[in-house]
Amino acid sequence: MPHKHNAARRHHVGKMKFKVTNWAEYDAGLRQRGSLTLWVTSEAVDGWAAPRRKTRGGQPRYSDLAIETTLTLGLVFGLRLRQSEGFLSSVLALMGLDLPAPDHTTLSRRAGTWSPSARRSNCQPLPDGPLHVLVDSTGLKIYGAGQWLEEKHGAKSHRGWRKLHLALDADSGEVIAHSLTDQDTSDGSQVEPLLGQIEDDIGQFTGDGAYDGDPTYNAVLRHSVQAKIVIPPRSTAVARQDAEPPNQRDCHVASIQAGGRLKWQATTGYGKRALVETAMGRYKGIIGRRLRARSFPAQQTEVALGVAALNRMLVCARPRSVRCKAMTATSK
Repeated sequence: MPHKHNAARRHHVGKMKFKVTNWAEYDAGLRQRGSLTLWVTSEAVDGWAAPRRKTRGGQPRYSDLAIETTLTLGLVFGLRLRQSEGFLSSVLALMGLDLPAPDHTTLSRRAGTWSPSARRSNCQPLPDGPLHVLVDSTGLKIYGAGQWLEEKHGAKSHRGWRKLHLALDADSGEVIAHSLTDQDTSDGSQVEPLLGQIEDDIGQFTGDGAYDGDPTYNAVLRHSVQAKIVIPPRSTAVARQDAEPPNQRDCHVASIQAGGRLKWQATTGYGKRALVETAMGRYKGIIGRRLRARSFPAQQTEVALGVAALNRMLVCARPRSVRCKAMTATSK
């Protein structure tokens, strides 16, 4: 980023300012996110009871959509399982519906076996043509004392982190693929699982330096042969002399050596990667920085519902920002 190359005079570099051009629409969308009608849909009410089971075993009382609705309410409004049960019971009573709310034990048990649908119907349709996919990862804390025990009492905590990997459509801002792994999983190893969730062709794939390497390039080109891959090579990277014709990574190395890294970022559109970092901040700000579930399958369910909730919020309204003109400071 520019400030890294101007650290000595960073205080002279003005901060870019933006303004929202559709504030009235965006303001109405923000209010709609708190409406219960957005989260308790008519489809969920109609399909509240589980379909009759035709195989051996017990008959479930609630459908997957009912469990999803209850868990999503808890995520959006910051409620635990017991509070989610009581909250939904009051909502159903106020709506005049004679429907039971799933109890907290059922929610805890079903969260470990719930499977998300391939694509939510309330998400906005992806644009025609190849996608510009942005990828990144971030850490989520696991339920428990964790770092506090280690810092306060010097006790070694066995609790770690989970790693959330996201693939974002640069045009719509929608999260189109995600995965949850342990803290030791490398970013590059999750490229293929993320691309396996994307059916559309990819026009450009953009990631940070953690994705640099042949495994990432090979996985993207297997998915879309004509895809343009924009990943900054390492500072010590050199172009291979025996490659004929040179591959995309060699072209990036040569371009950086010729014009510098800042010029390469502007030419390739690498700056759009900030959108996926914004999505990470939106997840942590709305859903939370800590996973509430304790088992790994339930944590995967929690992340899947959190991503679906963010996409549903994005459908309500998305801010359209434009950069303000730079203000020139008058010297005294």
